[in-house]
Amino acid sequence: MKRLFLSAVILLAVSINSFAQAPDSTATAKKDSTWKVGGITNINFSQTLLNNWAAGGQSSIAVNGLVSLFAKYKKGRSSWDNTLDVGYGVIKQDRLDFQKSDDRVELTSKYGYMASKQWFYSALLSFRTQMAPGYKLPNDSTKISDLLAPAYIVVGLGMDYKPNDNLSLLMAPLTGKITIVNEDSLSAQGAFGVDTNEVVRYEFGASFKGSYKVTVMKNVDLQTRLELFANYLEDFGNIDVNWEALIAMKVNKFLTASITTNLIYDDDIDIQVDKNNDGVIEAVGPRTQFKEVLAIGISIKF
Repeated sequence: MKRLFLSAVILLAVSINSFAQAPDSTATAKKDSTWKVGGITNINFSQTLLNNWAAGGQSSIAVNGLVSLFAKYKKGRSSWDNTLDVGYGVIKQDRLDFQKSDDRVELTSKYGYMASKQWFYSALLSFRTQMAPGYKLPNDSTKISDLLAPAYIVVGLGMDYKPNDNLSLLMAPLTGKITIVNEDSLSAQGAFGVDTNEVVRYEFGASFKGSYKVTVMKNVDLQTRLELFANYLEDFGNIDVNWEALIAMKVNKFLTASITTNLIYDDDIDIQVDKNNDGVIEAVGPRTQFKEVLAIGISIKF
């Protein structure tokens, strides 16, 4: 059954790539009106220096970077949207070593064939992971994540509602999801929903992926993305949620401010809770995960 499922996933992935390939080379594609390519790079830096500060606190240095690229192809009834988001950030407090505050790699490729003016037959391929090890603080020797631990591959077939370039609602009743934990110490614990000592977990279900962007006011843009997945084969009512939002504010040609949020709920990810911060775990189970980042820095758009 696993081999059959994996073969189907590979076949769908190859199909997306085959149907979406354009005959032009990359250099030609950039000049072709059927292609739209671009991206944005943000670098944010903050520092706090305290010396004999009576009110208390800690000196800190924080650096965050983001690269967001897109390549969109549209010709006739076919469209092919590709995005790559890479983010990484570190923070150092007082005498502690640098710790990462952000780490993500997200690649999405979606092919669509127009069924009507606003509806497209669509195939989706997405990949998500991180680049560097993550550790449980304050014990920085306990690894809780790493490159490809976890990694998520999602392949889906369905219908995409696209009334304009700013809104997309993809409903995929045929979706395969692969969770990879390519780290022995984590797979031995059955982390991120894989069985104990297993590297891969396969799921089959239904998914929804919605994205929306709008200019709220001059120099203030909002982008949001919501991903839902329900497993047909196990606990169908438990829905995995990944919701991201970005508010970008332009100060001038290069200076920007942004607020990013990310809310995740995955019934297969157990979170350890130490209520008293004494090293004793009082509870283990799925929890709502939330991250918010406020940043001011340099932005380059191309």
